[in-house]
Amino acid sequence: MKFILAPDSFKESMSAARAAEAMERGVRRAAPDADIVLMPVGDGGEGTMDALVTAAGGRTVETAVVGPLGETINARYAVLSDGQTAVVELAQANGLHLTPRDRRDPLRATTFGTGELIRVALERHPIRRLIVTLGGSATNDAGAGLLQALGADITDECGRPVGFGGGSLGAVARVDLSRLHPRLAEVELLVACDVRNPLVGPRGASRVFGPQKGATPDAVEQLEANVTRFADVIARDTGRRLHDEPGAGAAGGAAAALMLLGGRLVSGIDLVLDVAGFDRHLAGADFVLTGEGRIDDQTPDGKTITGIVRRANRFGVPVVAFAGAVRPGFERLYGEGLLAVFGITAYPCPLEQALAEGSANLATAVENAVRLLARAGRVSTSRIADRSGARG
Repeated sequence: MKFILAPDSFKESMSAARAAEAMERGVRRAAPDADIVLMPVGDGGEGTMDALVTAAGGRTVETAVVGPLGETINARYAVLSDGQTAVVELAQANGLHLTPRDRRDPLRATTFGTGELIRVALERHPIRRLIVTLGGSATNDAGAGLLQALGADITDECGRPVGFGGGSLGAVARVDLSRLHPRLAEVELLVACDVRNPLVGPRGASRVFGPQKGATPDAVEQLEANVTRFADVIARDTGRRLHDEPGAGAAGGAAAALMLLGGRLVSGIDLVLDVAGFDRHLAGADFVLTGEGRIDDQTPDGKTITGIVRRANRFGVPVVAFAGAVRPGFERLYGEGLLAVFGITAYPCPLEQALAEGSANLATAVENAVRLLARAGRVSTSRIADRSGARG
């Protein structure tokens, strides 16, 4: 009996690696003799850098950068074992998890720190490929801060640099890319993301993702107007129209800025699965167990679980998914190889408690699922553990 355990992170509860360990505990309780492959993954959001380092080898480097609200923080980037590839994770410098719930404000939040990570990686290492992973951002500045950190002049009518955050974009009058960091022209820039939303409009960055980052209804409309103005100025001054580009709305529009720098959008989950050799491990597997914080109507649009389901389906391996919250809209994945979905929270409780107990709850949910699969005859196993008198 072989299980591949390939969860993403459960946002604000546990990393992908910790989730994989919790899943392993659950499987071992139910089927102690199981063959288990641990493969924590990411789809471009928080934890993707660590997943790539785990899969490909390499090291992380820590440096001081500007955090989401302008404070100085320490953040990491990675250099993979080939010495030619660096990975910058936006969530490391400007992630939502870095901002307390009562201070989240996409009108103020900036991507400047992500640009600093890119600059340091370019200056310190002879890299030829740069992977920037998006997702889990606190920002909605369309990557303006990132561009400024890399040398772009983004100024108002008086020629002054505009301030941080999406709230300042309404003052943008000029975008000049002539002083961008010269090393940008020497690297292949890959942008790993998990959404296809455009920059503006009903499905754009501000209206879809702004409320998740703390934007009020009035702030959403201000952000939409400001980001549209920024995109208009970019189109006029550079000749590149980004308004409707699929994926440009990722990470509050940071993807648009990276596309302006020549970045090519790639599926974050497919990138990680390729580096990890996921297809090779599927040979002889009975099940893939995966999961993330939330499964809902956005899940089929390039999220971790969708990428895993489609890969596993090619090999006829069913997938069981787990999430902290399950909402309608994902059901079409049942026709692509998703066998079942389980919520991991066993009883009503405050969000803070659910997040704190996430690891234990995931282990229990996985144990129960594996027991059910075994009793239903879906798993061939020599021994099913008897925990009738066990606790925890």
